[in-house]
Amino acid sequence: MKKNLVTIKKKVKVKTMKAIMLAAGKSTRTWPLTITRPKPLLKVANKEILLHNLEALNGLISKLYLVVGYKKEMVVEFISKYKEKFDFEIIFVEQQEQLGTGNAVMEVFEKHPELGGKILIMSGDDIFSRKDIEECCKFENCILVKEVQDIENFGAVVEEDGFLKEIIEKPQDKKAEITKLANTALYVVSDRIRDYVKELKVSSRSEYEFTDAITDYSKQFRMRVVKVKDYWIPITYPWSLLDANKFLLERMESKVEGILEENVHVSGVVIVGEGTVIKSGVYIEGPVMIGKNCKIGPNCYLRPGTTIGNNCHIGQAVEIKNSIFFDNSNCAHLSYIGDSVIGFDVNLGAGTITANLRHDNAKVKSMVKGELISTGRRKFGTVIGDNVHTGIHTSIYPGRKIWPGRTTLPGEVVRKDIE
Repeated sequence: MKKNLVTIKKKVKVKTMKAIMLAAGKSTRTWPLTITRPKPLLKVANKEILLHNLEALNGLISKLYLVVGYKKEMVVEFISKYKEKFDFEIIFVEQQEQLGTGNAVMEVFEKHPELGGKILIMSGDDIFSRKDIEECCKFENCILVKEVQDIENFGAVVEEDGFLKEIIEKPQDKKAEITKLANTALYVVSDRIRDYVKELKVSSRSEYEFTDAITDYSKQFRMRVVKVKDYWIPITYPWSLLDANKFLLERMESKVEGILEENVHVSGVVIVGEGTVIKSGVYIEGPVMIGKNCKIGPNCYLRPGTTIGNNCHIGQAVEIKNSIFFDNSNCAHLSYIGDSVIGFDVNLGAGTITANLRHDNAKVKSMVKGELISTGRRKFGTVIGDNVHTGIHTSIYPGRKIWPGRTTLPGEVVRKDIE
């Protein structure tokens, strides 16, 4: 293992359960946001996806094997900053090549033969509820599932008398009609899963699928099907972040730690971080979250579902609706940003306008891995990668994306993705 992959040790409570979290994937479906950082480090409600999940594990496990790969140094650095939050030991395991979830788990067992007993295995780039994790931990063997309408986009779980019968990956045939239960990629198993992982063969997708090991394992050790009672938020595409952000904001309570000048109007749930100044004339309709050390206003309008990250500037005559701004990004003058995700260190020039609604009122489409797909959203603006600068009066068509480090000219109309 490379030197930069260190073990972070903490005093732990008397817990014997171990966990494996998978956080090594490249995640091309969330480009351009994940061109510059791994998906677990994208933020929802101003907190990294990985941090949401790690906090949920406090008090439940004694040791976490965190599988890293793509941009692993960023994950290691992130953990080092937040290690005091966790009451369990973290061991980094590098997946040398991204050959699938089965290969990731295989790497853990090969490098750590001491791993035994009851094991929680989960994805690190979706968001799980602590309540549902706790419920799963009550069983010796189980799989967490959620009923969905678009089962063709998930692994379909077929149950029989409350136990796992089969997992169908990305089902397109009639078999999927018998179930609406999606695999959340959270399991509790014994260390006997090791033997089934070792026997994995490469799938039709040229990957080692952990679900194949689970299916074989369940034939010998019955796995209880546990249904989500609180929440599971899959982060599949960039616009998934908007759904996750809105959901989590609606569960929060108001907390204002910054400064609100006179003539600031606030309604609904509003969270304002330390060091932030909300200047006169700002109108905020919650739920809205604003991070630390921001300058908001004067005379701007923040609408429901909006999260502004840390060290951001939102200025005069700017309107933001149901959008996410990551840290260190600015939108200082005369702009409208709606139903959009704005990356880290972005500067939006004066008069930057996002169009978030088609004239024909149809669902907005967006390019993903060279294919134009439906976002399923009637309103969807743009996704802008890190370190982008737009020229003044830039106009962006619905569903278009701008890749990291790119710029637009003054008055440019973005009709297709800028890569």
